[in-house]
Amino acid sequence: MPSEEFESAASAFRRAGEDAVTHARRVAGNAKARSRRHHSENVELLKRSGRGAKSGDPTPGTLRAAAERFRRARGLPVQVVPDPADSVPSRSQSSARAPRTGDEDEDFSQMRIMKRDG
Repeated sequence: MPSEEFESAASAFRRAGEDAVTHARRVAGNAKARSRRHHSENVELLKRSGRGAKSGDPTPGTLRAAAERFRRARGLPVQVVPDPADSVPSRSQSSARAPRTGDEDEDFSQMRIMKRDG
């Protein structure tokens, strides 16, 4: 009798484990399908908005203006975003700044302090 109980408990445990694995696979499959569906919907929305599927594309001015109107109408803060064309330095612009000179200089490194004529 005890061995029969052990065998039935073992088979019940194995069946519960198999059921759990089957359920987990089904849930994971549903989640992957939902993710793929959302991804394809997002790609389609990006294409329709004129932004393309690249995440690095700047937001078109019309969409930015619509977003600003939406936020202002609801009393939300509107972040000032510089024009992407203005934020990219041209090759003719110098990327290094000229060193500052004078007493208002904020460079307190040892070499600058040691070289100052006081």
